[in-house]
Amino acid sequence: MQPAVVPTLDCDVPELPDVVVYLEALAPRVLDQPLRRFRVGNPFIVRTIDPPPADFDGRRVTALRRLGKRLIFGFDGELFLVLHLMIAGRLRWRDPGAAIPRKSGMAAFDFPGGTLLLTEAGSKRQASIHLVRGAAGLAEFDRGGMEVLESDLPSFAERLTRDNHTLKRALTDPTILSGIGNAYSDEILHAAKLSPMKQTRQLTEAETARLHVAVIQTLGGWITRTRREIGEGFPEKVTAFRDGMAVHGRYDQPCPVCGSPVQRIVYASNECNYCATCQTDGRLLSDRALSRLLRQDWPKTVEEMERRRG
Repeated sequence: MQPAVVPTLDCDVPELPDVVVYLEALAPRVLDQPLRRFRVGNPFIVRTIDPPPADFDGRRVTALRRLGKRLIFGFDGELFLVLHLMIAGRLRWRDPGAAIPRKSGMAAFDFPGGTLLLTEAGSKRQASIHLVRGAAGLAEFDRGGMEVLESDLPSFAERLTRDNHTLKRALTDPTILSGIGNAYSDEILHAAKLSPMKQTRQLTEAETARLHVAVIQTLGGWITRTRREIGEGFPEKVTAFRDGMAVHGRYDQPCPVCGSPVQRIVYASNECNYCATCQTDGRLLSDRALSRLLRQDWPKTVEEMERRRG
């Protein structure tokens, strides 16, 4: 019996490497520059009422930083703009005074050297802008997750095992680790050769150390690679499905390490990609949608899956 085909789900948010590169591209364009005008294309994008957008006009950008997956713009007078791109929000750098696109345009930020456009594809409006006053207002958006690129092994291990979760959940929980989402967690776990469903408190010291190295090398490697691809330009094609990824978005394609077909677990509106040979000793993890459908016919190993297809 052939397993049903479940379509690939594109439900990933720009993550730590993407946000870092966005901010690096923005710095020479907007840092220390006055925001001449903040134009709102869709009122739904601004989720706060005080301060109003007009209060930002004419103020200088004093800081750019990342807070989890959010981009933070600091302005004179301790005003902050908190931008969360969510799934389909993207930034575009255009000539000064560029028009806001009719269908996808959400907002525009006019600077002396160009206009930063915020667009959001599709009909769902999930991207958000919050306008806040002072450090206390900004602190409300801090989920408390550890900045993993700055972590040492003991602090990483302590944070990871404070509660018992699956590794997939722990890596993507913003209250545990900051900035990691669905895409890069798949890549990290593949690099560490660990099952996404393994419990954090079941990790050996060697596995924890391997995971810590994989987190730093995977995120750092993708930051470096994206910087190189963009050069002096602006990141226009931010996507969770990148050429060169080992498993994420590569269901049924060969693992670059062992050649086995990449597997996935579909849950809610998301999915987890993994290599059974490299990460789970050849065992297939139970997919809720398919295992409910197939019940006892659900294959247990890659070999059994291949035999049924054959």
